[in-house]
Amino acid sequence: MKRTIWVVAGEASGDARGAELLRALHQLDPDLTFIGAGGPKMAKYASAPFDNWIAEAGVLGLWDVLKNYGYFRGKFDAMLRDIDRIKPDAVLFVDYPGFNLRMAKALRKRGYPGKNLYYVSPQVWAWNRGRIKKMAPILDLMICVFPFEQPMYEASGLHTVFTGHPLLEMLEAEQTHQPRETDLLGLFPGSREREVKRNFPAMLEACRIIREKRPQTRFELAAASDSQAAQMHAQAGDFPLTIRVGTAHDLMQRATAGIVCSGTATLEAAFFGLPYCLIYKAAWLTFQVGSRLVDVDCLGIINILNNYIQNPPPDPKLPAKASPHVVREFIQHFATPPALAGEALRLLASEQARTELTEKVSAIVNSLDAHGASERAARAILDHLPQIGASSTPA
Repeated sequence: MKRTIWVVAGEASGDARGAELLRALHQLDPDLTFIGAGGPKMAKYASAPFDNWIAEAGVLGLWDVLKNYGYFRGKFDAMLRDIDRIKPDAVLFVDYPGFNLRMAKALRKRGYPGKNLYYVSPQVWAWNRGRIKKMAPILDLMICVFPFEQPMYEASGLHTVFTGHPLLEMLEAEQTHQPRETDLLGLFPGSREREVKRNFPAMLEACRIIREKRPQTRFELAAASDSQAAQMHAQAGDFPLTIRVGTAHDLMQRATAGIVCSGTATLEAAFFGLPYCLIYKAAWLTFQVGSRLVDVDCLGIINILNNYIQNPPPDPKLPAKASPHVVREFIQHFATPPALAGEALRLLASEQARTELTEKVSAIVNSLDAHGASERAARAILDHLPQIGASSTPA
């Protein structure tokens, strides 16, 4: 009787982090069986049944979720039925909180006897801090990737470990240590279609302004797919913009400065030492709802981490007080071409400005203790499995 873990990830980033975790788990215990739902990277370590659903699951924004409610409801119910039938020793939720926290709650309500384990703690501290205390009854383990999260979750009675950020561990292998090119502005409009649709026009107009004021500047953009690259080429027309597919990490190490879409890419840029500013533009409804829920003064993880480093709250249940932003953020209607161009020109023109920014950012990144993050997370998970006993899944 092999021990079985049902895994659930719903986005490309979760698929990548989940795959590294499954790899580490397999190395520590080759007899573990992984089934569930995720993406192509996790599928390499999984057995049947495994649903590669990332392309459909990775929607962005409130309207997209509502529009696809029937699809998600069907997947949700099907997974619950499969878990009831297979009875895995544990269910491992990888990020994707909107879906995964509901599933954890449903499993508890149905009397699922195994362990509910959560990897990459939800950032509810940013938008709904009250949900933290509701997680303790439905989860057996929370694995945090940011150091300030552990005391926050532990205060609710939830067993929590901090293992370091797996993304940074993965990025270590991609470091080239090449010198930065002069007068090269890197553009990172996002990986999702809707992100690109909202961010790229403002970025392109900012580049036109920059070229007028600093003609020697070269512009290069990292696209997530061939289709996105073609769409942006068409919009750019005869503007001298180089667009390459799948080169984000290389460009982050070559560019003089950058404009980066809010999200995982900002942490990647920080790790690679790129001086950058942040852009975030969302659908009107998503922004209106989100701005009323968010409990932080910034969106970029570097600025959020800096708040907790500079002003650690006396009570872990309270948010950190705001500090001056390390990375400048241009959000929604403030993300105008002149504003973006102004910050990019400042970074392109001043080596001192770039150095000051990268030194501050590097100190923050170093606090995340990246090396060995996936293995530490795997060991934390294995510490919970022996308490369960053998599953009913045939070997």
